[in-house]
Amino acid sequence: MTTTPPSTITPRTTATSLPLVGTAKPSAAADRGRVHAEQASKRVRALLGGQVVVDTIRPVLVWEGPHYPVYYVPRQDVLAALEPNGKTVRSPSRGDAVRHDVVIGDHRAPDAAGTYPDSPIAEFQDLVRIDWAAMDTWLEEDEIVYGHARNPYHRVDILSSSRHVTVEIDGVTVADSVRPVILFESGLRPRYYLPLTDVRTDLLLPSDSATHCPYKGTAGYYSVRVNGTVHQDVVWIYRTPLAESIRIAGLVCFYDEKVDLFVDGAHT
Repeated sequence: MTTTPPSTITPRTTATSLPLVGTAKPSAAADRGRVHAEQASKRVRALLGGQVVVDTIRPVLVWEGPHYPVYYVPRQDVLAALEPNGKTVRSPSRGDAVRHDVVIGDHRAPDAAGTYPDSPIAEFQDLVRIDWAAMDTWLEEDEIVYGHARNPYHRVDILSSSRHVTVEIDGVTVADSVRPVILFESGLRPRYYLPLTDVRTDLLLPSDSATHCPYKGTAGYYSVRVNGTVHQDVVWIYRTPLAESIRIAGLVCFYDEKVDLFVDGAHT
């Protein structure tokens, strides 16, 4: 591994090549050729096959798109071998990414890392991007992170409400509640979590599907059978959410875009 001292990225940098992230979501076209990066202070680790691939207290958060950041880490803090595989990927902002297989012990993650040795942004030249999905586990400090790196500007508010929420599928009322818990998440539509006692549980079919969220944890799913038709994975539940989202534990949420959801009589 290189012994070159790590480059630094000043927090909330205003350099032309690293513009500040605004409160509004930038469009893909507007952000083409631009990137925002910030020095983070959490300890970040990535594991593959039970072995530590990355262990750093100098991660850099890089917004490759408007929704959430990706961790880039100093090359010195990558404990696995990075074997070039002959591939390159062009980025209009970061330059050519030299692609690598990540190898540690008997474990190999093909095409799982990128480096930017000739990046036009000098701070990126000694950083490594390890693909999130290629690793078995990611940790921020000593806690597992699900799905992707947390966005420090992302907020989740969970509020009890007395709004009247009804859910219909194919004209059949499958939920009716005046005690929803509403989850407001930055940049997303509100989600209405309902007690199971206010839901037609006789219509629910357990599903093997699962999704992962760094703010809420792991969601399980139900499908709904109505009028002989199965509507796949239109309901989710966080049975054991992360501590910050504990108020939605055991409540169910309908996928608004796939059902007819009414709040105080108005269709959402």
